[in-house]
Amino acid sequence: MRAVLQRVTDAQVRVDGELVGETGPGLLILVCAMQGDEQANADALATRIAKQRIFRDEDGRMNRSVVDIGGSALVISQFTLAADTSRGNRPGFSSAAPPNEGQALYEHFAKTLGEIVPVQTGRFGADMAVSLTNDGPVTIWIEA
Repeated sequence: MRAVLQRVTDAQVRVDGELVGETGPGLLILVCAMQGDEQANADALATRIAKQRIFRDEDGRMNRSVVDIGGSALVISQFTLAADTSRGNRPGFSSAAPPNEGQALYEHFAKTLGEIVPVQTGRFGADMAVSLTNDGPVTIWIEA
C-alpha cells in the first residue's frame, strides 16, 4: 500500500458539498491499495504511520508521533497514487488494486489506524473535494 501523509492543523473532505470527514491537528492521509496488497500491508502501513515522528516537540524538532500529540487522522482513498508516468503523457493506473479489493483494504487500513488514533474518512470512489492547512509544510510518502 502507498500513502502520502500531510501534517495538518486541519483538513476536511466534502462530497457534493456535504462535509463527510474532518480532522483537527494531526494527519491527512491519502492512501492507495496496490495490486497484490493484503490486509497485512494495511496493518503494517497503519502501524508505521502511527509511529512516524513528524510532529514538533518542545524544542521544535520533529520528534513526536500523531499518537504522542493526541492527534487524529483524515483518511482519503487516492487510487491515483498508483500512477505510472513512465510512458507518454497520460498516467496509467493498472498497478492499483481492483476497486472491490481497494475498497476493502482502504476500509481495513482506516479501521486499523482507528484503533490507534481517532480517524474519519472520505467516501471511497466518490468525487471528493479535500481542503487542508498543511503544517510546516510536512508531506511524506510511505509504502508498506
